[in-house]
Amino acid sequence: MTVVREAMVADPRRLPAEASAQAAGELLRRPEVRAVYVTDEAERLLGVVTRKTLVREVVAPGRDPRTTLLREIAERPHYTIGPDVALEDAFRFLEEQDAERVPVVDEHDRLIGVLSRSVLQRRLAEEEPAAEDGDAPLPPAA
Repeated sequence: MTVVREAMVADPRRLPAEASAQAAGELLRRPEVRAVYVTDEAERLLGVVTRKTLVREVVAPGRDPRTTLLREIAERPHYTIGPDVALEDAFRFLEEQDAERVPVVDEHDRLIGVLSRSVLQRRLAEEEPAAEDGDAPLPPAA
C-alpha cells in the first residue's frame, strides 16, 4: 500500500512564528511558492500564510510588514493529514474537502511535508493496473 509519506513534498517552505510578514512576502514572491507554513520552536505547525493572507492582514489594514509577526497573522490550517494514510484515502479526503493541498504532520503535530492534489492524482494514475489486451491503448497518430 502506498501512503502519503511516499507522495508528499518533504520540507515545505516554513518560517518561525517570530518571523516578519515581510520575510513571508519575500518567499511568496516566487511563483512556485503558494504558501508559507508557520512553525514553533519544535517545528509544530501553527498556521499558514498565503498571498491572500498578506493582503487581508497586512496590506489592506496598513500594517508594517517589517514589524508584523507571522504568529499574529497565520491562519490555522483547515485540515492536516498524517504520513501513514493510504493515498486513496488521502485523495478522497482532498476531494471531499475541495482542498488543493494539505499539510502533513506527524503524531506530535510537527510539519513534515505537504500533500498536493495534483501530485497525488499523477501518483495514483501511475499506480493504476495496465490495460488488459482488449483495452490496449490506441497507437499514436501518424
